[in-house]
Amino acid sequence: MTDATVPDPTAAWSFETKQIHAGQAPDDSTGARALPIYQTTSYAFRDTDHAAALFGLAEPGNIYTRIMNPTQDVVEQRIA
Repeated sequence: MTDATVPDPTAAWSFETKQIHAGQAPDDSTGARALPIYQTTSYAFRDTDHAAALFGLAEPGNIYTRIMNPTQDVVEQRIA
């Protein structure tokens, strides 16, 4: 019996590909490997003060999908 090492499939990945896949782990609750794509255009606010803080950009959070959404946030965190 030989002791062969398994080649690393990520060795040929470019820097950009490694950036996108870095930190990727299965979801704890679902076991899903891929990041879900959130297809929402609206978000709930705790109250009017919370909404005002978000729209005033005084507090980070989701207010409008073209500005920020949960899927985009994960991608940005991986690249950063």
